[in-house]
Amino acid sequence: MSGLLALETRVAVALLLPFAGVLLIAALHRRPNVRETATLAIAALLALDVWSILPAVMAGARPEAMLVSVAPGLDLALKVEPLGMLFALVAATLWIVNSIYSIGYMRAHNEPRQTTFYVCFAIAIGATMGLAFAKNLFTLFVFYELLTISTYPLVTHKADDDALRGGRTYILMLIGTSMVLLLPAIILTGIFAGSLDFKPGGMLPAELGAGVMAGLLALYMFGIGKAGLMPVHFWLPAAMVAPTPVSALLHAVAVVKAGVFAVLKVVVYVFGIERLASTGASDWLTVVASISLLMASAVAMTKDNLKARLAYSTVSQLAYCVLGASLAVSSGIIGGALQIAMHAVGKITLFFCAGAIYVATHKTEISELDGLGRKMPFTFAAFLIGALSVIGLPPLGGSWSKWWLMLGGLDAGKFAVVVVLLVSSLLNVLYLLPIFLRGCFLPARTLASVGAAGHEPEDGLERRHWLVVLPPCITAFLCFVVFFYADRIVALVAPIVTP
Repeated sequence: MSGLLALETRVAVALLLPFAGVLLIAALHRRPNVRETATLAIAALLALDVWSILPAVMAGARPEAMLVSVAPGLDLALKVEPLGMLFALVAATLWIVNSIYSIGYMRAHNEPRQTTFYVCFAIAIGATMGLAFAKNLFTLFVFYELLTISTYPLVTHKADDDALRGGRTYILMLIGTSMVLLLPAIILTGIFAGSLDFKPGGMLPAELGAGVMAGLLALYMFGIGKAGLMPVHFWLPAAMVAPTPVSALLHAVAVVKAGVFAVLKVVVYVFGIERLASTGASDWLTVVASISLLMASAVAMTKDNLKARLAYSTVSQLAYCVLGASLAVSSGIIGGALQIAMHAVGKITLFFCAGAIYVATHKTEISELDGLGRKMPFTFAAFLIGALSVIGLPPLGGSWSKWWLMLGGLDAGKFAVVVVLLVSSLLNVLYLLPIFLRGCFLPARTLASVGAAGHEPEDGLERRHWLVVLPPCITAFLCFVVFFYADRIVALVAPIVTP
């Protein structure tokens, strides 16, 4: 019993630690070095706490923590299950690397409101932990909204016209979809099921018809705007006005991963894959996800701005998770879960590299990168590794998620899904590899970079900005690590689809 209580305490600590960090970071606003040390310490403690829960969950434990009862049937409560465990591990681990990167980036640009930046970041991570460990739909919704609200100041950090315009799109799209579509879906689920608690195998009653289930599924899929399913994806490119550490948070650590995590959790624990498969209620979603996947890749090819291209790449890559969920087979769900981890380490690497290039040279357009790879070899090598992982080339993590998704297509009897995934991989090659190739093989242009200290010479760019060069090297290495440990991830998430 004492072990169980200790485990429950660790679950609560995973939620409370980032919020405690908020108070500490705010109190240290006049001491930047100590403030940043505190940020790193809180991130490290959170990662240690979350990783300490993993062995028990792998052994079959499902620890819970009750927070507060708002009203009868409306409890803020936590319960750790395998899918949430995976999401929490990804977010907590990458927060450490992102914090290192943020320190280098914010210092290099002498950014204003740095304490506000780190405070909002910590709140966002706390909301992510609450969402990952949500026991019921009410808890998931509360932390989903808190994640949106806490990241709005990060998106608008620059406070110029572009940032405010992008922030309006961000907040209106995400709050709008959640209030108009997601909240009604949750209310209807409570009416149909008589409870908001997640249930293995699904919580909806057996007498619910296929048409009603398909309609309810549509409310969820478009209501979870953070999943970026077309046509509710516009907030994601608009949010690229944010500083690169925020882009990394949005694309890899928390926000979009919160969206696709919620999609998978709803499909598994609200609808149940067996019910969806037998009724065909998710067949339409396979078509929509496939179209989103291909269209976003096509749009990415047209973008010369590096972050804009990566943003549309994310829209496409998120559709992989939704596609896996829509197949309503075990292999598809596992593929979607793997994509959460594999895309996180690959895409955060790409955004880190984009930010490192900007810090060193102030270049934002792909057409400006000719020959820069020879001046920034570590950055471009990391970019290549991240790109190859997103493309799905072994021995990098992205290959496993695509493999399992293809198996899902075959298991569901939908060969067209396999074709879509193969075409998408080809499009990934066409919009990602030219960035590396022109940086390393085209004749160099004269750099006219202006950093925080003025004009910089062309040599030693990475040495002077090592705090933004080291993190993408770390995450590029993680792209290899997750490839060789993919079987552990599969073992973790397999119980959610095992009868």
